[in-house]
Amino acid sequence: MMEKQSQDTVGGGLSVKDEEAENENLTEMASLDAEEEDEEALPHSEILDIFEEGLARLVQDPLLCDLPIQVTLEEVNSQIALEYGQAMTVRVVKADGEIMPIVVVQNATVLDLKKAIRRFMELKQQREGGVKHVSWRYVWRTYQLIFQGEKLEDDKMRLKDYGIRNRDEVTFMKRLRKK
Repeated sequence: MMEKQSQDTVGGGLSVKDEEAENENLTEMASLDAEEEDEEALPHSEILDIFEEGLARLVQDPLLCDLPIQVTLEEVNSQIALEYGQAMTVRVVKADGEIMPIVVVQNATVLDLKKAIRRFMELKQQREGGVKHVSWRYVWRTYQLIFQGEKLEDDKMRLKDYGIRNRDEVTFMKRLRKK
């Protein structure tokens, strides 16, 4: 009889059945808590609205006032890096005269500049609802970047090594075909 009782009890003297019942009660309480939390949670659309309102207030700050309304975190970080001198603006001039202000870190390479131009154009197209896909391989095969008459051909070379500084203009122009 003593062996039977010791098999049915666990730890602090509760029987196995009592332990199972207590576990079931805890599970039910946890599921009720989860349901209450779900009822208190906001729908995604409301959270998005709250976030956009906060972002709109943030963009009104004098430091960030140059940013568009539909700003990305990347753009905010770039603007802050500019303010602290950790980044520079390279003004990329297209053939039609449009100037694209591209923000890159101080020790950026030509490849970093190309990636930043791509990101700038993708964001611009997204905001304006323009072309959905651009072949950037084609773009860099047919167009090139030029600074003070020198072609920026080596993707691994730093912009500083070409003499490019903050607010300098780089020209984005079509390559001349070789015959």
